[in-house]
Amino acid sequence: MTQQGYIRPLTVKRLTVYPLSLRMKRKVSHAASERVVAQPIVVAVELGNGMVGYGEALPRDYVTGETNESVLELLGPDGEFVKQLLAIRPAYFTQALEMIDSLPMLTEAGVPCPAARGAVELALLDAYLRSGDRSVSDLVGWMGLPGFGDPGSIEKIKYSMVLASKSVASLKKTAWLAYLFGMRHFKLKVGFPDDDQRLKAVWRVVGRAVKKGRGSLRLDANSAWTRFEAIERLTAWKSYQFAGVEQPLAKGSEEELISLREQTGVKIFHDESLVTMEDAERLDELGVADGFNIRVSKCGGLMPALRLANFARMRKIEIQLGCMVGETSILSAIGVHFLKNVPGVKYCEGSFGNLLLADDVIKRSLRFGWAGRPPKVDGDGWAVDAQKELLEQRTLEKPIVVEL
Repeated sequence: MTQQGYIRPLTVKRLTVYPLSLRMKRKVSHAASERVVAQPIVVAVELGNGMVGYGEALPRDYVTGETNESVLELLGPDGEFVKQLLAIRPAYFTQALEMIDSLPMLTEAGVPCPAARGAVELALLDAYLRSGDRSVSDLVGWMGLPGFGDPGSIEKIKYSMVLASKSVASLKKTAWLAYLFGMRHFKLKVGFPDDDQRLKAVWRVVGRAVKKGRGSLRLDANSAWTRFEAIERLTAWKSYQFAGVEQPLAKGSEEELISLREQTGVKIFHDESLVTMEDAERLDELGVADGFNIRVSKCGGLMPALRLANFARMRKIEIQLGCMVGETSILSAIGVHFLKNVPGVKYCEGSFGNLLLADDVIKRSLRFGWAGRPPKVDGDGWAVDAQKELLEQRTLEKPIVVEL
């Protein structure tokens, strides 16, 4: 290796795609979806030196317009991303980052493909960071984001418990168990006919901590309401001191948020409406950007997610690190690296590990600790090693292998 990185070009030798089916320990329900099985797509790229890197996508058609089928088509033998991989021949580390950064967010037909891009970007970053004995902090340094880098938010942040069940009894039980486990930050999925009872039950558990400034409660409607329904409910719930509402209206209704915000005074967090930098800029221009839910897989990978965080930080928009329901420990580890390098993160979700998944792809599932403390992840790349045998065991039918 040279001081910059590699002595000779490191090309991608092999692409392997694992369409997984993972058992979940409990059903996760919200207004837009209900899941009992997780179906992430794990991507592995092997470089010419034998180094393997891993990425992951969980496509959501109601978020980015992508499905598992559309992502697999883009990543298959005749897919557009194979062409992109063939063009990657970096002679040194920073050139590898430049090439990875240039991966497209749109297909050749102009269709958004952030989940597919994210899976490929993450796998390439992992492989090239490991090959250069580099950490995510080196990537952040190359990107030149002011104030970013270790320790970021990792020393202060605590993970939130997401309450996502149709059953009031189940919600209350989960909230109590999390509270007894020391957790003080919660997000409640709303958009159901019995929301009044659901909110009341959860408030009985977390209300005292919220009132004392020792906890928080956020709501997430997952696009379930019209503007009039949102105004009615949020006005009726003014006595509850919740920290904000996430995605109250459907994606595409951003201009209606102006009057919603004016009439209720409630902070608005954006999830489905926030995928690209163009989305962020529009929300900011409309004056409705109180908080961003940044999910690495949704936003096209780690590099776009970091730039969204920088945009938010520069404009004093609250940053929430989100997660994808059913993600493996690969994405969970990437989330930890995000927290280690992004300052001022207000809330974070993810790293549920074997609390939610009966199956994972690393031998020791990554999960948060007491009171929501982030798990420890240190080393080059993502610093977690997916197990090939576990990936193969949990793949629907068989892996897709493309020799390059």
